[in-house]
Amino acid sequence: MALRTGKEYRESLNDGREVYIDGERVTNITEHPAFKPIIDVKSRMYDMAFEPQYKDKLTATLEDGEVVSRAYKPPTTKEDLKAIRTHVETVLDDLGGVVYRVGDETIGEMWSLYDAKDRLNEIDPTYARNINYHIDRIAREDIFHVSANTDPKGDRSKLFSGKDGGTLLHVVEENDKGIVVTGAKFETAAAYANQAFVKPTILDWAAGADSMAPFACGFIADMGAPGLKHICRSSLGTTNNKTDYPISTKFQEIDTLLVFDNVLIPWENVLFHRSLESAAYIRATVHRYSAFNYTLRLLRRADYLLGTALLNVEQTGLTQLQAVKEKISQLINYREGINAHLTAAVAEAEDSAGGLMMPNQSLLYTGRVFALENFPAMAHLTRELVGGQLAVSPDSDTMADPAIQKYMDKYYSVGQWTPEERGKLLYFARDLLNSSYAGHLTTFELFAQSPPFAQQMAVFNNFDAEKQRELVRKAADLQQKKSAVTV
Repeated sequence: MALRTGKEYRESLNDGREVYIDGERVTNITEHPAFKPIIDVKSRMYDMAFEPQYKDKLTATLEDGEVVSRAYKPPTTKEDLKAIRTHVETVLDDLGGVVYRVGDETIGEMWSLYDAKDRLNEIDPTYARNINYHIDRIAREDIFHVSANTDPKGDRSKLFSGKDGGTLLHVVEENDKGIVVTGAKFETAAAYANQAFVKPTILDWAAGADSMAPFACGFIADMGAPGLKHICRSSLGTTNNKTDYPISTKFQEIDTLLVFDNVLIPWENVLFHRSLESAAYIRATVHRYSAFNYTLRLLRRADYLLGTALLNVEQTGLTQLQAVKEKISQLINYREGINAHLTAAVAEAEDSAGGLMMPNQSLLYTGRVFALENFPAMAHLTRELVGGQLAVSPDSDTMADPAIQKYMDKYYSVGQWTPEERGKLLYFARDLLNSSYAGHLTTFELFAQSPPFAQQMAVFNNFDAEKQRELVRKAADLQQKKSAVTV
C-alpha cells in the first residue's frame, strides 16, 4: 500500500481483461499501438510523484503518515482545493497536453457519494462502510479509478420506463457472494484503468420502486472481472506521423463500450442496491467535485488556443493590426472567464454535508457551461488568426525533402522562423483545431460529464436566486414574500 510507479501500473493491467479493438482481441494492452501512447502518459503521471521537483505538489500525507496522491485525498479546506488545482496544472505542464480520464477527476464522484453517507447509513449501514472503504483504498493503493456513466442509447421511450431492461445495466441475480449484473456502459479509459464506479444515469424514476429497483445500483467494477468485455473504438492517432499530429499521437484516450455479461460484483464493492433514493442523489450531485478538475482541463485547452494564435500572428507581424489585437483580446477574455470561475469557486467554497470542502457549486457549474458554450467560437477565432495555411501546408516529410528545400526556405521562412519551426506550429494548430481528433474531442467535451441540458439544470438547481427575488420585491413594493417556484 503505497504510491505506485509507472511500471507497477503497467503490470496491473496484465489481469486477463477481455479487450477488443479494430477487429482483434488485444493480447498485450501495454504494447498495443492504440493503447501504448496513453498508457505511457499515465505511467509518466505515476512516476512524477517520485521526482523531487514534483513530490510536494503531487502528493499528500494522511493522518497516519501514509503518503498518497494529492488527487486522491478528499478536500477538507480551501487550501486542499488549491492544491488539487496545482496538482492538475503541474501534471498537464509536464505532459505538454491535455488528458481527461486519468483518475483525479473521477474520484470526485466517490466523494459526492461520501457526502450522502449519513442518509445511506440509514438505508443500509453497509453502503456507508463500503464507500468509506473504497475511498480510502483508492488513495492507499493508488488505483487508476474511472467512472462508467453513459448508457447505450436504444429505444429511449422504453429505456427509462422500468418495463423493458433493454440495454440498461441492471441486476439479474443476488447470491451470497454479491449481485450479478447485465447490460452495458460507455466509459473513456476503461480498457486501461483498474476499476470503475458504475452507476445509473436515469433522471426520472417515476416508473415505481418495484419495476425500477433492479436498475438502481451503484458499484465498483474491476476492469478485469470475468464476463466484462471492453469493446473499444479505433484510435484516431495510431497511424499518424508524430510530427504532423503531435497531439493525437500522444494523448488519444480510448473510449470503451463496457459489456457486463452476467458479471459478479462482490458485496464489498456494492455502494448501493435497489435504492432509488441513492440513485437519484448521485445523479444530482455526481459532478460537485469532478467538474472542478474537468473545467481546469478546459482552461488549459483555452491556453493552447491563445498560445497558438499568439505565436502565429507574432511570427508574421500581424500584432501591429488593431483588428488582430481585438481578436486576441477575445481569446484572453475567454481564457480569463474560465479562470475567474475556477478561482472564485475555490474562494467561495462550501462545506458539504459530509464534512468535505466543495467548490462553490453555482460558480463551478456556470464556469463549466461558459467554457463549453464558448469553445467552438474561440476555436474558430483561432483558425482565423492562424490562417489558411492551416489547411494547405504540406506534411513534414515533404517539407524536409532535399529536392525542394530551396522552395521551403523561400516560402516558409519568416524572420527567425525556419520552415521546420513554422511547420511544427502549423501541425500543432491543425491537430488542435482541424484534425479528426480535434472534432472528436469537441464532441467528447460537450458530453463527457453530462449532456448540455443536464449541465444547464445543474446551473438552475445550484443558484440561490432568493436575493434577486427580494431585491425586486423591495424595489417594486410587492407584498408577496415567497415564490411558488424556487431556483
